[in-house]
Amino acid sequence: MAKIFDQISDELKEFITHQNIFFVGTAAQEGRVNISPKGMDTFRVIHKNCIVWLNLTGSGNETAAHVLKNNRMTIMFCAFEGKPLILRLYGSAKIYHQNEDTYQKYITLFPETPGSRQIIEMHVDMVQTSCGYAVPFMEFNEERTQLKSWAEKQGEDRLKVYRKEKNANSIDNFDTGLPME
Repeated sequence: MAKIFDQISDELKEFITHQNIFFVGTAAQEGRVNISPKGMDTFRVIHKNCIVWLNLTGSGNETAAHVLKNNRMTIMFCAFEGKPLILRLYGSAKIYHQNEDTYQKYITLFPETPGSRQIIEMHVDMVQTSCGYAVPFMEFNEERTQLKSWAEKQGEDRLKVYRKEKNANSIDNFDTGLPME
């Protein structure tokens, strides 16, 4: 049965640190709902009601566009190994870009990752766990390296051009707030 909490417990924080993937859900008032899988070493629990995650350059930037329109966000973890569990974090998010002091403060929490684009901070106002009995067992083999290799090959100047072309607007043509230097 589902259980609801008002903060991330130490036990749930420990669960989070062992997950290799999480899913981010966002939506503006209109347009499409976005659910995005995230991996690599890009998630941190700051305290019981605050998390941050590193958003990498990709084919789109839906999350940022949605947060500018409506800052609600849901993050979901599923146990694919071990004891079954689904964990959802609900809250409100803020986006920080590379030219902001808060980004510079948080980026030190993560390993250096080519293609780092934004940091998302979420105030967690509700935590929900559920059984996860229908989630299949899946064995983690290793992280994919293609995104890092691609970003390294591009270099920062070409990444800026790519972001301007591919990440400035969402698929619903909402502004993503990326600084266009």
